[in-house]
Amino acid sequence: MFFTFFLVLNLFAQDKGKLVPFKKIIIDIEQQHQVTFNYTEDLIANLQINPPKKSLSLDQKLQYLAKNTNLSFENIGNKFINIYKKDIESKLICGYVFSSTDKKPIENANISLANKNQVSTNSSGYFEFEEQDKNSFLVSHVGFVTKRFIGDNPDPKNCFQIVLEPEITQLEEIKANAILASGISKNNNGSFEIKPKKFGILPGLIEPDALQTMQQIPGVNSLDESVSSINVRGGTHDQNLFLWNGIRMFQTGHFFGLISVFNPNLAHTISIYKNGSSAFYGESVSSVVAISSTPETTEKNSFSAGINMINADVYGKYNLSKKSYIEISARKSITDFVETPTYKEYFNKVFQNTTITDFSEKQNVDYRSDKKFGFYDATLKYAQKIGNKDQLILDLITIKDNLEVFQSATVYDMNKSENNVLRQQNYGGNLSWKRNWNNFNTTKINVYNSSYELLANQKTTIGDQIVIQENTVNNNGINLENNHIINSKITFNDGYQFNELGITNLEEVTNPDFYRKVKDVLRTHALILEGKYNDTLSRTYFKVGTRINYIEKFKKFIVEPRVQFSYGINKNLNLELLGEMKSQNSQQIIDLQKDYFGIEKRRWIISNNNTIPIQRSKQLSINLFYKKNDWLLDIENFYKKVTGITTSSQGFQNQLEFVKMTGDYEIWGAEMLVQKRMNHFLTWLSYTYNHNNYHFSTYEFPIFPNNFELMHSVSWAGIYEKNNFKIALGTKWTSGRPKTSPDIAQIDQTNPVLIYNKPNNTNLHIFSQVNISSTYKWETTNGIQYKLGISILNILNRKNEISEYYRITSLTNSIEEVETFALQRTPNVSFRVSL
Repeated sequence: MFFTFFLVLNLFAQDKGKLVPFKKIIIDIEQQHQVTFNYTEDLIANLQINPPKKSLSLDQKLQYLAKNTNLSFENIGNKFINIYKKDIESKLICGYVFSSTDKKPIENANISLANKNQVSTNSSGYFEFEEQDKNSFLVSHVGFVTKRFIGDNPDPKNCFQIVLEPEITQLEEIKANAILASGISKNNNGSFEIKPKKFGILPGLIEPDALQTMQQIPGVNSLDESVSSINVRGGTHDQNLFLWNGIRMFQTGHFFGLISVFNPNLAHTISIYKNGSSAFYGESVSSVVAISSTPETTEKNSFSAGINMINADVYGKYNLSKKSYIEISARKSITDFVETPTYKEYFNKVFQNTTITDFSEKQNVDYRSDKKFGFYDATLKYAQKIGNKDQLILDLITIKDNLEVFQSATVYDMNKSENNVLRQQNYGGNLSWKRNWNNFNTTKINVYNSSYELLANQKTTIGDQIVIQENTVNNNGINLENNHIINSKITFNDGYQFNELGITNLEEVTNPDFYRKVKDVLRTHALILEGKYNDTLSRTYFKVGTRINYIEKFKKFIVEPRVQFSYGINKNLNLELLGEMKSQNSQQIIDLQKDYFGIEKRRWIISNNNTIPIQRSKQLSINLFYKKNDWLLDIENFYKKVTGITTSSQGFQNQLEFVKMTGDYEIWGAEMLVQKRMNHFLTWLSYTYNHNNYHFSTYEFPIFPNNFELMHSVSWAGIYEKNNFKIALGTKWTSGRPKTSPDIAQIDQTNPVLIYNKPNNTNLHIFSQVNISSTYKWETTNGIQYKLGISILNILNRKNEISEYYRITSLTNSIEEVETFALQRTPNVSFRVSL
């Protein structure tokens, strides 16, 4: 009786103790029973009651709390307990948000309501809001895919259980930012990446010209200062694959190679592969330059306009809606209106020793010339997101150069005149569709076309002769690419590509009449398989792939394996191994050096698998990359062999100019870059060694140096960047390219015939050039940005010889040495306004 009386007394006594804040009571219950209460602070603000006895069960305590407050409690699995007011429990919508990967609650997820209000989840992933007329809401969080829900029949006792899928965006791992300059980085797959909008400054450059910038990379050169003649590890320009938004470009230079056709104010990412390129890149035996103008993230509306001493351009991007935008750029030469000092230097460099300017250097010539030159390029992009999974992108590009020259000269009292027209243009279009099936599987399909034309029309007064030459290329195809993310370390890609390439060469002559038109078409199919393993913890990156080509016309299979391997020996030292085998079915040849007035004498042709073989390459390189305390050291050794080359594609101007042979070239060498950053100052020194030989087994001299060999090349730059001011000074030094000298002892001076020594038996003089550039940017209070740039190429005005050959002049019947020189001192000024 005593114990019974004591127990009853105790039960009644618990209602008569000291009042305690309600929040402290539920915290004690959470600790005792390992549960979590979900509530809003204003719901329990200033609420105090007598606490329940600790010996009671969880349900008994909840009943006690409900009895002594105007609150209701919902127990979910003895783990979560929702608290809400009794009089509004039918007006609440609640839910829990979890991650699909680890099933853990997601804190601070945004719940966007139809009335534009927002609530957030707590540490348990719980949220609640009052019932609305339209109970649709979006659940979003950084790193997760946004989901939409509709709560038509809200029941606070049955909260939403929402699971968000992680949003996976694959980004290439970067070894080093600011390599050579701001905005240039090196990726883990061995490629160099340029971000023009983040580009700092390089000596001689005031704009992030893609093809001029890439020449600063060790192993990349242009022997004649032309972006239409870029040589990567001994290869010719046509052996490089240039892609603009998936479109293959057959013309890369304005002003016959002195300016890139790619608008520097447009590109978002430029990727350059010297070796180890993806199996999705075909039709090249040398490097790959892939330019993408599609931004990685959504950008705001923008507009800019600029002018320099060669051209003016405009750029604009406008968001049509949250899911679509349009982007337009256009650029045109200003040479129609004014001849600037920059233009004059460019013109003198391009047209020296051509049929346009060279009637006779050694005669008293009354020389007159009227010329008209201009170029333009324009691009259009339209992007549209369809739902949450699909994206459609249309890219268009047009490029054109046009030259008209009328010249007359009096030689030996005889009037000689020429009327010349030379036109070069490239059109391209690409329609791309991308679908994210889920967070781990993506498909991309693009259909493209690229059309190129080189047309020359020459009329001479003497003989009343008209010569028409035309080279056209039509390239179209379809690409299918699937991307599968197996897990956080392993991805797998597969795809199919169809490519049709048609090339036409036309020659028409009057007096005497001659007509020849040759058209060839080649269709290829390619199956691509590629896998990648990337473990950032063990610092191991491995990517292997293969491209299986089938050429319909030759009924021929070509297998091209590719490999990229990178291992971090420690956090500062990285070892990299790259290898690839590639093939190419088209190339540029030179029939005669005087074709197209000697300015753009190369023409595209298709392999016939006989006299014009399919070019094939194999390359292997090993790289050590060290970075510590703002020091960077990059050393790479490589070996490369390209078979199936023809003498016509190598630009010979010696005894091999008219000889038709096939062979190969073999090159091995080393590239080194040392870089140091000190606060706002960056300096680097690069050195390249190349040993490059031709192999023509049927020739009397089967092995001799390659026309594009630069055995030694050294570059240095010092760059200072602080706030909005940038300045760069640099120098470039190379050993002279090979040349072939005539055997003077065997030449009959009365009736001269050129007799040469062994091909490429000697070299030109050393090439040396010092360049400087500087930019300054400022912004007004209304947000308008201004940028002023100044550059000077060849400050010391050094006369650098870039080629030398010999010919017999018809005017004097003597041997003439023809030298071509690089740009003299060339200034340039640019001004740009951005909104």
